[in-house]
Formats: sequence, structure tokens, C-alpha cells
Amino acid sequence: MSIRLTPKAKNAGFNGVRALADGMALKVGGTEAPGRNRANATALPALRISAGQTGRNKLVHVAGNTQQLNETLRDWERLGETGWRHNMTDPKIIDGKAFAARLRASLTEIVADLKQNHNLTPGLAVVLVGEDPASLVYVRNKAKQTAACGMRSFEHRLPADASQADLLSLVARLNSDPAVHGILVQLPLPAGIDEHAVVDAINPAKDVDGFHVINTGRLATGAPAMTPCTPLGCLMMLQDRLGDLSGLEAVIVGRSNIVGKPMATLLLAANCTVTIAHSRSRDLPAICRRADILVVSAGRPEMIRGDWVKPGATVIDVGINRVPSATEGKTRLVGDVAFAEVASIAGAITPVPGGVGPMTIAVLLRNTVVAVCRQNGLPDPAI
Repeated sequence: MSIRLTPKAKNAGFNGVRALADGMALKVGGTEAPGRNRANATALPALRISAGQTGRNKLVHVAGNTQQLNETLRDWERLGETGWRHNMTDPKIIDGKAFAARLRASLTEIVADLKQNHNLTPGLAVVLVGEDPASLVYVRNKAKQTAACGMRSFEHRLPADASQADLLSLVARLNSDPAVHGILVQLPLPAGIDEHAVVDAINPAKDVDGFHVINTGRLATGAPAMTPCTPLGCLMMLQDRLGDLSGLEAVIVGRSNIVGKPMATLLLAANCTVTIAHSRSRDLPAICRRADILVVSAGRPEMIRGDWVKPGATVIDVGINRVPSATEGKTRLVGDVAFAEVASIAGAITPVPGGVGPMTIAVLLRNTVVAVCRQNGLPDPAI
């Protein structure tokens, strides 16, 4: 596979990883000779190093076994000399950002048709309680992408000290608003508000998150339902990459109502043999090694190691964790999968960021379009 490491600053020693073939060789372009850069001096002594001159850049060739190379990559990351950039042109990488862009382009065409031929403009209402920074960014991105697809975006903000009664009253108004076809209440909610009560107050036909108990029940029994966005996005990417999933063994690490359980239901419906593993599972690495499809949503940074994965497996990393970086006061994003280790073994893998994350909002928009069609007696769009 190919991984790029790009400098965080102009004077950083490396200007990019050029190739990583089968986990056995690494070429790094650098502005200094090997050994002079701190990452070179600290991370590479155990490996065989040769250097050559190409144009203005020195090329450093690192040869060693897979374990040594994985350790080197982790050392570089810990030293903070470089920042991770996944090479999305690598055939192993499942590019969720590109997939989401294609899905939004299809939705834009469908929305235009709904406007022209049915006088319908899909409307998505997002409710945010409080000022959680991550939620603010997420809601802003949702509003931007909703408008870009030609849909209406309705944003409602309540203060952090809003009562549950205030929130339920707003949900009731949105339920009765004919311009609103989808409702999403941004989670988590402040302490003192019952999330289950709020979700269950949403009209199931407008529950574009797919969390209402009626939708979860309908999904489990195979009836038409609003499907949770993240699991549906994962299924779309799996089917796009693998085609027919029938007969494949799928392991899901994590049993949440938001990802793990609906993901299992979707994969069962796709005729996979499904195992849900969790923190109490015995010999979790052995369970994971059985998987043709491994979906990880455990909330533990880089928990899945390279030797947990079956060679050639397709790995979907749902996790997104912010962990300290080598630079004091800085953080970096990682998934629940140790990417550098697993990518050299897996047949396909989603990166973090750029994998599952972009699909979640795109599928939310897809669900809103499905909702407006169902609410107006139109067939589900072919997306």
C-alpha cells in the first residue's frame, strides 16, 4: 500500500513517503541526509538504510520486516516530525469522502427533479442544545451540505440550560411543520434531558437518524424503515467495494444502538454470517481474525492491531478519537484501528479521517430525500 507523511512545518525533515510496498519497503523524500533529522536518528537505526539523490530531494530507502516498518511509522508519528496523510489513490483505501461526494451529486439531481416535477423541496431541521464545540462544527457542516444539495436547512438552537419540556415542545412544532421532512436532534444532550424521551417524541416518518424505537423495530423485522446513517453508509461502501456480500463472515466490534446493532441487522439482511463482539467477548483477537468484513466501533483508540486481522479482510473503522500528539497542547485524530499495522494486511480499509465520517452526513441527506418521498406517496429514490 502507499502512505504519505507530510511535514507539519516548512523546515520539517521529510517531504513525503513515496512508496510502501507490501509492508516491506519504504521510500522517504527528505531535505536532510539520513541520520541528521531527529526522526531518522531516533526511529531508523534498527533498519537498513540507503540514500540516493534525485533532483533536489534526498531519497531514503528503508528495508525491514513488517513489524520493524510498523514500529518505524509509529515512532515518526510519536516524534511529531510529520503528520499523517493517507494516499487516497491507493487501491486499498476506501475513500469515504469521494463516495460521499458522488452520493451528494446524485441527491442534488433527485432534489432538482422533486422541485420541478412534484413541487417538493426536502427540508431538514437540526436541533442543537448548548454550545458543544464539536456539535457546533458538525451542525454547521450539515447545514452547508444540505443547502448545497438544493434542500432547505432549518437550524434551531436552545441554550444549555433549556428544559426537557422546552425541547419536547420544539420537536412537537417540527413534527407538525409541513416544510420539515426530517428532524435530527444533535446528541449528546445536556445532563438532565432524557435522550430516549426526546428521540421517541420525533415523528418516526421524520426520524432521519433512524433512532426511534419504531424505526429500529421495523429495521430488525425487515420492514421499510429510516435506517441509521453511519451503518447504512458503511454498508454502501462495503457493497461498492465487494459487490454481493452473501456468505461472507462479518464481525462487528461494538454493540451500540447507533452503530453496532443496526450494522449487524443490515449485514444479516445482506446474507452475511454476523458476529457482534464487545468488551466482554473472550479472545477478541481470534474472533476478529475470522472476519472477511471487520467493522469496528468500540470507542478505543487504535485497539485493533495488525495481527488481529485476517489477510485480505475489508476493514471499516467507525471510530474517531482525539488523542494527544507529540506537540504539547496539540491533538490528532485516530480511529479504533491501528491504521499503519492493519493497512499492510487488509485487502481494503477506511482511513480516519476521510472514511466513514463523510458518509454519515451524506446518508443523512439521503434519508431526508427518502423521507419526503415516503411522506408524499412517491417511490423511494434509487440511491
